[in-house]
Amino acid sequence: MSETNNTLHDFVSAGFKQGWKHLDASQLTADKTLETDVVIIGSGAGGGNTAEILAEAGLRVIIVEEGPLQTSKDFQMKEDEAYPKLYQESAGRQTKDRGIKIFQGRMVGGGTGINWTTSFRTPETTLKYWAEEMGVKGFSAAEMRPWFEWAEKRYKIQQWTVPPNANNSALEKGCEKLGISWGKISRNVSGCLDLGYCGTGCPVNAKQSTLVTTIPGALKAGATLISKARAEAFVLTKGKVTELKCRAMTPRGNAPSGRLIKIKASHYVLAAGAIGSPAILLRSAEKSLNPHGLVGTRTFLHPVNISGAIMPFAVNGEYGAPQTSYSDHYVETRIDNKKPGFKLECPPLQPMLMATALVGHGKVHAEIMKQRPNLQVLIALQRDGFHPESTGGQVYLKSDGTPGLDYQVSNYVWQGIRDAFMVMAEIQFAAGAKEVAPVHRDAGIYNSLKEVKKAIRDLPMEILKARLFSAHVMGGCPMGEDPAKSVVNSNGRHHEVENLSVFDGSVFPTSIAANPMESIFAATAKFATELSLNQQ
Repeated sequence: MSETNNTLHDFVSAGFKQGWKHLDASQLTADKTLETDVVIIGSGAGGGNTAEILAEAGLRVIIVEEGPLQTSKDFQMKEDEAYPKLYQESAGRQTKDRGIKIFQGRMVGGGTGINWTTSFRTPETTLKYWAEEMGVKGFSAAEMRPWFEWAEKRYKIQQWTVPPNANNSALEKGCEKLGISWGKISRNVSGCLDLGYCGTGCPVNAKQSTLVTTIPGALKAGATLISKARAEAFVLTKGKVTELKCRAMTPRGNAPSGRLIKIKASHYVLAAGAIGSPAILLRSAEKSLNPHGLVGTRTFLHPVNISGAIMPFAVNGEYGAPQTSYSDHYVETRIDNKKPGFKLECPPLQPMLMATALVGHGKVHAEIMKQRPNLQVLIALQRDGFHPESTGGQVYLKSDGTPGLDYQVSNYVWQGIRDAFMVMAEIQFAAGAKEVAPVHRDAGIYNSLKEVKKAIRDLPMEILKARLFSAHVMGGCPMGEDPAKSVVNSNGRHHEVENLSVFDGSVFPTSIAANPMESIFAATAKFATELSLNQQ
């Protein structure tokens, strides 16, 4: 994609030239103090929604984002440029034991700017569990329907009707042959060119991220965006937040510069994600923010394991819409939790992404990479948080104050990971695979279903042996009506601090058993609309 073509689509840059208010904190030469009605920390699915709704309601809004402002002219479909600029810890964030690699966005647009556009409503079974087991109110399927409809309209979420790439069609074919139910994925795109490099930022603004939808909407309504500013902590006086302290980042964006920004507001909204939002509350070190020690607890991933296959035809999975097909068969048939459930999807297969995901090194790794054009890959997203053993992880602060996640994979989830390896191998051989390779340190490459099943039965399901990933972090500030069991109420309002809200995926009491973006859009639109009525 040439720079000229990128520029033609770059209406976001044009907006700033026409007067949208933006402060690049890395350029500050002195400390700064600002005042506003509402400050929103984060610009992703929760922050973008909230900013537009509140700004259009007539409130003065400041959006604080740790990452850079990058627009379509900057997205060159190059992995080596995108990962350091657009992802937390250069796409190297991982759990405390280094066993699960975590992909999170760090840019204006947050995760919506670098995700794969997969859009699902929260499963009704998840909403029912939250109500019955977690005491959440106002989140029944009927009560959430208008908010999902709102999100689908605002972000142009619709079923993708273009034929799938070979990677996704293999999932469809294998499921069909085995009698496993599958479906088509809806995507938040408009004018998509089917390029396949969604994870490096959309160069034509087809992806309807908050970067090109609600953030511009908020800016048009008078909001101010501050990029490259890390929200550090709240200052409280007499039980209310009176100030947000931020640190400006360096131009590279990977460390604080030493300049401080203080923001005074009537209301404060945390939307920094399910690791970032708990971290800010923990850094604030105020008893009233965490009276029951719940902040950062019940943080859930969808732990993802991977199965690779060599097909007798070219797959070229780096091209075409990354995710267009899925199967919920092993979620829907395991709702009783007697066996762990998992969702099946396909990932994009960009070279760097695959090189770091595949097992082996040296000549072995090189031989696998030579076959990359014929590589087909399935992933299984484990449904965590619905079983007594599934208590999630804990967000903690490292010695430098940055957050980490301690996430112990339960024996229950390990059972699901083994089952998923089995199922993915069956599907891949049914789709015509010549060889299948579970992505596990002790696994080999197998040319028959019988052989791979025997191997999977014997593989040790242990951290750092099975390669695990996640792009979905949820929880850490769970919602509910009991202050002793939840951080915020069912409207996202902090139980103890009246002018503080949490509007992001950290309020989910469990994982949701689906890609969470649309769930965050819908929940936070509901929250922000309620807040806007209260603030006027």
